Amino acid sequence: MAQVSVTINGRQFRMTCEDGQEEHLEALARELDARIGGLRAKFGEIGDTRLTVMAAITVADELAEAGLRVKRLEEELAALQDARAAISDRNKATQASIAAALSAAAERIESITKKLNQTITTGGVALG
Repeated sequence: MAQVSVTINGRQFRMTCEDGQEEHLEALARELDARIGGLRAKFGEIGDTRLTVMAAITVADELAEAGLRVKRLEEELAALQDARAAISDRNKATQASIAAALSAAAERIESITKKLNQTITTGGVALG
């Protein structure tokens, strides 16, 4: 485990994290420190604990909103996947109908060609 020293709200904190996560932890600490600084600028000196709690609640609110957005996007993705599957099935059915229609047309053409050949064989000219 790695150890990192971070500054939040003017106070130093020694923290541990997994190896390789040092920069990420420092960035998170800077973000929290900036939030506290922003709240201090907005509300003035209302106490370190209150500022920290307000910053934590702000982060929790953003996390909850992000979770709701992810849930809505997952639902939308599922609906789109269902629609894509339905369209794919419809396309397959359409292709099968077209293939059947072409096959029937080809059979009709062959039948007509045979009939024409039978009527023309007396004249010596064959078609197809």
